[in-house]
Amino acid sequence: MGSGTGAFLKVVLKNFDVLAGPVFSLVYPLYASVRAIESRSPVDDQQWLTYWVLYSMITLFELTFAKVLEWIPIWPYAKLTLTCWLVIPYFSGAAYVYEHYVRPFFANPQNINISYVPSKKDSLGKPDDILTAAEKYIQEHGTEAFENMINKAGKSRKSGSHALHDGGY
Repeated sequence: MGSGTGAFLKVVLKNFDVLAGPVFSLVYPLYASVRAIESRSPVDDQQWLTYWVLYSMITLFELTFAKVLEWIPIWPYAKLTLTCWLVIPYFSGAAYVYEHYVRPFFANPQNINISYVPSKKDSLGKPDDILTAAEKYIQEHGTEAFENMINKAGKSRKSGSHALHDGGY
């Protein structure tokens, strides 16, 4: 019976990444996310939302570089270690990575510009873009007022005037 237990432990240790990976990367985060949704604290919501963003990025990385990662024998263990660091609340790894790497990358409009609409700065120095301003205008004044403003802008460009008098825009 002792040799059967030893063989079992050997199999478990040899496949530890395959067994522990889903528990640390999916099962526990899923459980913790449901508990966070049910709690009133926004702190745990942010922790788990941040985790899922990072988990998605890791998954996209793996899908993109799957053929290369097959050749790196320590990748499953590195991924498991990284996932544990992100998940275990003592380390707050998800919050650290998000604050120091992900947030600055997406918060700085010079780094990546997915849309074709150029960004501008409003009077308070906060990033704002044309789409946000248009959505705000439509919410405040309605679709019809927005269409009238567009028509006036088209007419004023044809006549050489660039002034818009509608709604302060």
